[in-house]
This record gives sequence, C-alpha cells and structure tokens, in this order.
Amino acid sequence: MKIQQAIKTPNSDWEFSRKDDVNNPLVLIFGDRNLLEKEDIYEEIRGIYPDGNLVFGSTSGEILSTNVHENTITLTAIEFERTSFEIVNRNVSDFSNIQEMGKSITEEFDKKGLQHIFVVSDGSFVNGSGLIKGLENAEDFQASITGGLCGDGARFEKTLASYNENPKQGEVIAVGFYGSDLEVSYANYGGWTPFGPERIITKSEGNVLYEIDGKPALDLYKKYLGDKAEQLPQAALLYPLTVQDKPGSEPLVRTILTIDEEKNSMVLAGDAPVNSKVQLMMSTVDDIAQGAAKAACMAMKKRKKNPELALLVSCVGRKLVMDQRTEEEIEEVAEVIGPDATIAGFYSYGEMSPFTDSNQCQLHNQTMTLTLLSE
Repeated sequence: MKIQQAIKTPNSDWEFSRKDDVNNPLVLIFGDRNLLEKEDIYEEIRGIYPDGNLVFGSTSGEILSTNVHENTITLTAIEFERTSFEIVNRNVSDFSNIQEMGKSITEEFDKKGLQHIFVVSDGSFVNGSGLIKGLENAEDFQASITGGLCGDGARFEKTLASYNENPKQGEVIAVGFYGSDLEVSYANYGGWTPFGPERIITKSEGNVLYEIDGKPALDLYKKYLGDKAEQLPQAALLYPLTVQDKPGSEPLVRTILTIDEEKNSMVLAGDAPVNSKVQLMMSTVDDIAQGAAKAACMAMKKRKKNPELALLVSCVGRKLVMDQRTEEEIEEVAEVIGPDATIAGFYSYGEMSPFTDSNQCQLHNQTMTLTLLSE
C-alpha cells in the first residue's frame, strides 16, 4: 500500500506531508464546505491525479496524522498493491426513499470477493439508519460497512459529497474493497455517560422524534437544558440521547441535528423507534479521549498485521466538548495503533460501524469510529 497526503489552506498551495508515487489511486478529499464549493476544486485536484478516483466529503474538521484542522482541504491518495476497489454513487433526489437508494448502491457491486464498503454520505438529507438498512438489504450482501455522514462545521446549513465531480448536496458514495489480501478491522466507542431518568419514546417517525412519555420531545429537552436551550440546536451536541430500541440490545447514541419549534419535534441523525428507552447523556474531555483509546484497542484486538491506513470518523459533538484539546483523542488512537499507520479522516454528523463482535452496521453519534486497513 502506497499513500500520499497533502493539505491546503485558503491562502496556500498544497503542502505534501507524504509523497509516495501512486498510480490509479483512491483519493479521499475531506474539507471545509465553503472551500469545497469553489467551482474549480475538482479540476484542481484532477490536475494532481489525472488517473485518480476522487471522493469528496465536507466536514466539521479534517483529520490528518495526529492533527485536527479547520478551514482546510486534506487529501489522502492510496494505491493498493494487492487489493482492488469499485466505487458506486447515488443521489438522494433520484429516489423515493433512502432505503431504496441504499439497496441500489449495493446491488451494483459484484458481491463475489467484496470484503468491505466505506461510505461517505451527505449529512443533511440522508437518514443514516435508513441508508444502512438499504445497503444491507441487497441479495447476497455479506460485506462489512463503515463510514460517516459529512459535516458542515457546527453550522448545520448544508453538506457536500461527490465522486469524480464537483461536490454537491444529496450524494452518497460507497467504496467497495475486494481481495483476500486485505485485512480490515473496525470499532467504535463513545465515552458518554447517561444521566437523569429513563423515558420512553411514544411518538416518532423514522429519525423525527415527537413525543417522550406522551409529552412533546422538544419541550422536555428544553426543560433539561435550562438556559442552554437558547443555544439550540448547537447546544444539543453537548447533550445527546442514548436510544435502546429492544431489551438487551446495545444502546445507540443519537445527536439532535435540527429542531422544529412549530411541531415541537427534533430531527435526529438516525432512527429513534417508538417504545425505545431514551436517556440524556453528557461527557468530559478526559472521558472522550479515553473513549477514543478504547475504540482503538477494540479495533486492534484481533488483527494479524499492523494497520497501514487508519480512517477515523469522529463526531462534531466530541469536537465541541473537547475544544482546544480535540487532538488528544487522535493522539490516543495513534498511540494504540502504532507508528506504521497513516491516519486520515473527518469530524462528522454521524458515524457508521458495526459493533466489534458483529458484522451488522449501525449508525452512531458521538463516537470515535475507526476503520483499519492493511494488505
């Protein structure tokens, strides 16, 4: 595996930190939404990689090595030596529902030898839970899935993604990896602590939460936030919800993306089924950093080889809590996975990964999610 990395700020040219020669590379381009909106960005990077497969995604922060950047564009170009890949993209505007779109993506892949899919998805229009259900619903599909929903800082205005064209809204890109020489491992962990009483979701539709314990969800949430309610929806990133849809199942953390004052409802990054148990959560900087280390330990646990590439997707809510100490969670990961791994990734509006002992993908919020690859 040969890897090349670079970063660009609004007022500088590309600065390459690793410059292996790469041919026919997969190029992962993560950047600030405003910079990715520039009309010439695709042609600029196409000029660097004439034979590259260019995957773009907007972020709430760019991860390169152990550094977290803002208002930049980062790129990681990967040439696989014994692994092949295929890329499929769709736009949510072309489908009547998100599950239909997800299924159409995986139906296009050759299932024979398909080991893993890494997803870069729009984070504004796409219900991540529905997307995953659709992706895993295709006939004979058995591969694992990881990835994330694109971000837009803490602005929540719009997110962008694309494959081999200028970034745009509504896009979902799936990179499928083939070959027995590829070793892939993954894990996720949060570090958040539930507090307050457990309650029951009594009215919801998909990822729209209307009522908890028979009362308007937004009213109840504002009551707990107190003075911070005036800072919604951004304040919700500091106090996510834990949702357990079935007794004994692993609880999932859900971030509130937007609120609807008129309907007294909240739009979550993933589904919140009726009759699920729900509880508020909070965290500290140290807890989040330790959570990232635990995720890295889980991803490394059964590996046969040291990872060559680590794709990190962490949540914007973690970044807001950690603030100037954000890089600590990346440093914790780097210490666990070792010096041979090149690190790249982004801060997101939702993270996709199975739990460690499962092959079934889930949408997570407020977690550090790792995808470790080696040949």
